[in-house]
Amino acid sequence: MARLPLAFFSAAAICAFFGMVWGSFMGATHDHTLTPAHAHLNLLGWATLALMGTFYALTGQGGRRGWVNWFLSVGGVVVMTPSLAMLLNGDAGAEPGVIVGSVLAILGMLSFLVSILAVWRAGPKA
Repeated sequence: MARLPLAFFSAAAICAFFGMVWGSFMGATHDHTLTPAHAHLNLLGWATLALMGTFYALTGQGGRRGWVNWFLSVGGVVVMTPSLAMLLNGDAGAEPGVIVGSVLAILGMLSFLVSILAVWRAGPKA
């Protein structure tokens, strides 16, 4: 497997592991205050990164554009999730981290869209 899809899958699996541990902890303590941050970790970290990795594995695309996508998307998860957890715990000073993480995640999705459009532009491989 190429390195880019492997990087996406590795980051996704790390997010899934920590999301499962975090969810189990919330269930065991009956404290679901951080559920929105947990959901962002699972959706952006596990599901979105895995889907992006699948796209790059299936298309063989990547290069600099794909790595930009990886850094922006992973950066968004890494910055947004803990910042959102701190904000939900009452730390108003964490709001800039949520904003920066959100912008990174959005830019990551935009770069992914550009990658998809590049495959459309290249035409079918049949």
